[in-house]
Amino acid sequence: MRIDSHQHFWKYNPGRDGWITNEMSALQRDFLPEDLFPVLRANGIDRSIAVQADQSEAETGFLLELAEHCAEIAGVVGWVNLLDENVSERLQHFSRYPKLRGFRHIVHAEQDDRFLLRKDFLRGVQALGEAGFTYDILIYPRHLPCANEFVRHFPRQKFVVDHLAKPGIKSHEIQSWQRDISAIAENPNVFCKVSGMVVEADWKGWKPEDFTPYLDVVFEAFGIDRVMFGSDWPVCLLAASYTQVTNIVEDYARDFSASDNEKLFGLNAARFYGLPA
Repeated sequence: MRIDSHQHFWKYNPGRDGWITNEMSALQRDFLPEDLFPVLRANGIDRSIAVQADQSEAETGFLLELAEHCAEIAGVVGWVNLLDENVSERLQHFSRYPKLRGFRHIVHAEQDDRFLLRKDFLRGVQALGEAGFTYDILIYPRHLPCANEFVRHFPRQKFVVDHLAKPGIKSHEIQSWQRDISAIAENPNVFCKVSGMVVEADWKGWKPEDFTPYLDVVFEAFGIDRVMFGSDWPVCLLAASYTQVTNIVEDYARDFSASDNEKLFGLNAARFYGLPA
């Protein structure tokens, strides 16, 4: 089974979705399962993981409702207030939904660069582990040292770094990112999503070879057992079609063995999120 480990749905609301600026006008509309599933089939993808884009429990409920009616949605990464002292009660509530596999917080939007190490946030992530949920780490490269310190608090918690931690592909910045992404990869419970790369590149002028140095670093650091393909659809549409995004990773992995390609394009995501076989 081929799995896209990272995509989004939304009913566009300009008041709520302020992160979608006029520069991103292509995203200022609804994106729903009927828009995605034909594209998945055309690219040989069987299932996807729907990831939160808005920080609200309403968002989590919206994604779970879609997943309930769509076999193509294998799992949901939602949002819950991990700072809430009653977070364990909310997690107990959400544990009733079998397709809810994990949670995410939009850390790179927080003013505090050390947000991950807040005591109340650490307490919330501890509760996640106790409830059996995964955690997606959404950060910029400057947050990687803090994130490394963060994950070391939880050696048994399953973490995945979204979008390679958004390296500066457009500006060809790699040295400090390489050092820090390699450091966090030393934690065996941390995975990495090969996703979001085109959005960090020159939207109008990227070339496939722009991504090779970053992919080299990630595969060397994490190994084939801890990387997973993700499209970041529909955000990827700012710079590339779904097929182009898929082709970048498929072409990079063309000399991988069949079993390694199966890991990259599905098995690792299924294992990480605990999806049924």
